[in-house]
Amino acid sequence: MSIDDIVKLIDAITKLIEVIIWPGILIFVMVRFGSDLRDFFVNLSEASLKGAGFELFVKRKQAEAAAALAAAAVSNDETQVSETAVKEAKVVANLTANTVTPQLLKRAEMSSILWVNDRPQCNINERRSLEALGIYLVLATSTEEALERVQKQHFDVIISDMRRPGDAEAGYTLLDKLRAIANHTPYIIYAGARSPEQLEEARKRGAIAATSRPNELFKIVLSALERKENG
Repeated sequence: MSIDDIVKLIDAITKLIEVIIWPGILIFVMVRFGSDLRDFFVNLSEASLKGAGFELFVKRKQAEAAAALAAAAVSNDETQVSETAVKEAKVVANLTANTVTPQLLKRAEMSSILWVNDRPQCNINERRSLEALGIYLVLATSTEEALERVQKQHFDVIISDMRRPGDAEAGYTLLDKLRAIANHTPYIIYAGARSPEQLEEARKRGAIAATSRPNELFKIVLSALERKENG
């Protein structure tokens, strides 16, 4: 795809879905998806238009979250990019269209999440998908830093990886320490491929869920925020 083609495509996309997507995410998705980008935005625009009564602001947030989720979900394996891009285009378009509503955005802008990972650059797009909704994210790179954060600030959800330097089960270590101080904030393990046994163990240990999939994480977080609001 030439530079001229990219410029023309950006203009066409903007007019099509009537939103302005973060330039950095848009360019990333373009380069990553290649020719399948058209499928991505066709699905996104169709899903967005289902909410004909939505304000432009809501459509923009749908697009921002969808673009970030798609970027997060595409495999690093170049041989799988084409197939994955088409699949994820359909998933994220429907997901954001069905979940990102004015009510959700109102709830999100009053919510905060603590994200614990010693390599925060590895999930920047997952974080952007949540920040697009107005959720306030705070980062911690260690169990100790996370504990300090929760003692100073209230969080609606905590997301943690599993393995950190010096502790192969740091996700559980943090969870145990939180529960020991009577902190029962909804806790999600976001780490590499999880077996059914590992998922069950995470729930038994007190996490509300464990996943390695960006789209699933997005849904889990929104569900947790909704349950918290409803008491």
